[in-house]
Amino acid sequence: MKVFTIGEIRKAINGTLLAGDDNAEIKGFAIDSRLVEPGNMFFPTKGARVDAHDFIGQIIEKGCTSFVVSNPDKVPAEALDKLNVIVVEDTLKALQNLSVYYLNTLPLKYRIGVTGSVGKTSTRDMMYYVSSTKYKTGRNKKNYNSQHGLPLSILDFEPDIEVAIMEMSMDSPTEISYLCNMVRPDIGILTNIAAVNLEMMGNLENIFRGKMEITTFFDENSTLVVNSSCPMLTRERVSGNYNVVTVGKEETEDYLVKDVEDFGDKGIKYTLCRDDKSYEVELPTPGAHNAINASLALAVGELIGIDPVDGAKGLLEAELTGKRLKLTEKNGVKVIDDTYNACDDSVKSGINTLVATEGKRKVAIIGDIIGLADKSAEIHYAVGKHAGEKGVDLLIAVGPEGFHYAEGAKSILPEERVMYFPKKEEFIEIKDQIIQKGDVVLVKASRGMALETIVDAILEDK
Repeated sequence: MKVFTIGEIRKAINGTLLAGDDNAEIKGFAIDSRLVEPGNMFFPTKGARVDAHDFIGQIIEKGCTSFVVSNPDKVPAEALDKLNVIVVEDTLKALQNLSVYYLNTLPLKYRIGVTGSVGKTSTRDMMYYVSSTKYKTGRNKKNYNSQHGLPLSILDFEPDIEVAIMEMSMDSPTEISYLCNMVRPDIGILTNIAAVNLEMMGNLENIFRGKMEITTFFDENSTLVVNSSCPMLTRERVSGNYNVVTVGKEETEDYLVKDVEDFGDKGIKYTLCRDDKSYEVELPTPGAHNAINASLALAVGELIGIDPVDGAKGLLEAELTGKRLKLTEKNGVKVIDDTYNACDDSVKSGINTLVATEGKRKVAIIGDIIGLADKSAEIHYAVGKHAGEKGVDLLIAVGPEGFHYAEGAKSILPEERVMYFPKKEEFIEIKDQIIQKGDVVLVKASRGMALETIVDAILEDK
């Protein structure tokens, strides 16, 4: 992590020094008052309900002495002689400007942007391990991929990185374009288009247009790499004044993914074909869907000079961020924690992994996929039916929309193999009567359902 000076920051964000010393040094940045540490600089941002300027006094007590503020009246006057304070009009914009300044100082050979409805964090992580076989590489930390998080990720990059892999999320139309204006990727990865945030975006076509904003600043030297197994990401639909590389399961793709073997919690194996060459790829990461994610990373790896054989060696070391098909075994029960996020395809894939994992009973605990608008009942029903078709031993549906999971499963399974709990607390209260030693349990839902509480309850010491 680079050490900045107050003067360097002030100039980069066009701020005014209210108090402090231009020569004072800063290591690390924060926007969350709970995460700030001594030596950091804090950027209090304003949300719909909370203005972080109100916490400046508390943050000073935690040992932080450097701030970028838009409301200097919120800085305790009696503490000014001990602080470094820069004043700007907009603290979030200042943070973004600082990250752009820093990104432009790095000795980068490639800037890689990653987006998509689902799978973008896994693909970003895999890309990191592929790239790291040849280059000093940086990537987002945790799930910091928004207008607030991406600048913090960039500022956390080491000053000697050669490849920057930057995941970008979309919470509203034009957001990807906004983020791309900051990072200006020359290679883009688009993982898929799925029914996520339909309440906000309206329909899949709008989601497609929003994600395609990753090409906003592309030119004839730029390249878009897409998962063309997704019906909305065919070569014809994504073509523009830039290069296109397709990855998918049809013979016409630039990179063909075939013969995927799913070993449940032990990972997957598949064949990747490129022109007249074939590569055997093994992944310790569970989930057959990760064959496409890994192949997107390998395709970009080849664009930046990494042979797929070497890239595949990097994938053997891959560890994914967050709660993505993370397996923990305790008290005689295997729990597959995939509570980070969900769409219909990812829940189905999680069920497939569950069924392929060794154990006495395969138990799927699945909660609501949030944001499906008027498609919610239809999609939840289809996922429940898929669980039934795959032969799970027990489906436990949780949440208001879980009713439709249960109905879909009952169209295939006997009623005694389907349970429905409108609230997760109702399941947790009687979990010990349901979960048995030898079970393999998948827990998956949208992030807003916070089903990690179920994971924690199952794994708690008896």
